[in-house]
Amino acid sequence: MAPNGFQALEKMMNEGESIAERVERVRARVAAACARAGRDSASVRIVAVSKTHPPESVEAAAAAGLTIFGESRVQEAAAKIPHCSGLLEWHLVGHLQSNKARAAVLLFSTIHSVDSADLLRRLDRIAEEEGRRLRVLLEVNVSGEGSKFGMRPEMLAGVLKAAEGLSRIEVAGLMTVPPICEEAERARGFFGALRALRDRARAETGFELPELSMGMSHDFEPAIEAGATLVRIGTAIFGPRPKRPPEEGERT
Repeated sequence: MAPNGFQALEKMMNEGESIAERVERVRARVAAACARAGRDSASVRIVAVSKTHPPESVEAAAAAGLTIFGESRVQEAAAKIPHCSGLLEWHLVGHLQSNKARAAVLLFSTIHSVDSADLLRRLDRIAEEEGRRLRVLLEVNVSGEGSKFGMRPEMLAGVLKAAEGLSRIEVAGLMTVPPICEEAERARGFFGALRALRDRARAETGFELPELSMGMSHDFEPAIEAGATLVRIGTAIFGPRPKRPPEEGERT
């Protein structure tokens, strides 16, 4: 059984580890979760969520071997990415407002948070205009929480239908954010629900949907055991986030 996520985080922060040491600790926990699930650890990739942290922290994590970095705000990413290594892969993991879609297409290779057919079509049109190709994950609100973004599970079939005629977008999988729970194990059912939804969609459509983006610093181990292929790790790598004002339209 995975340890209590918040207890593991507190221990890590109290020890005052460097970013490189935290990366190694996270990798060890990923490998252990994969072993419990009978999975190859290479099947899980870490998305280092660097929101509110400076380019210097990104470079430290990159020096420790991480290559995929996640940002939640388009505006922050636009200011940060030019100051980081050009060899890194950038993912948008936060909610995308439609008026920032063009900037997102230009900044990111993968967007984890597409939550409607309209946004999917808008991204495809912009990618065509900009000569880009884009991987997206469809965000599903499997918990039904009103404070969470994401489409309802019953909307997924319609959004996948809308994706069939798109030429610049690859729908690569699904993403979810479960309720914050003191015990990481309580999130396991939500991760299992997303995997089951993906498996049904795969059986009923022509989409393979190989990616499952689920699990964060406090609950990534049960997410891996439930089938996550992308885990979004911020605090466990970079430490506590400094406070910053919310972006327009952002929920806090």
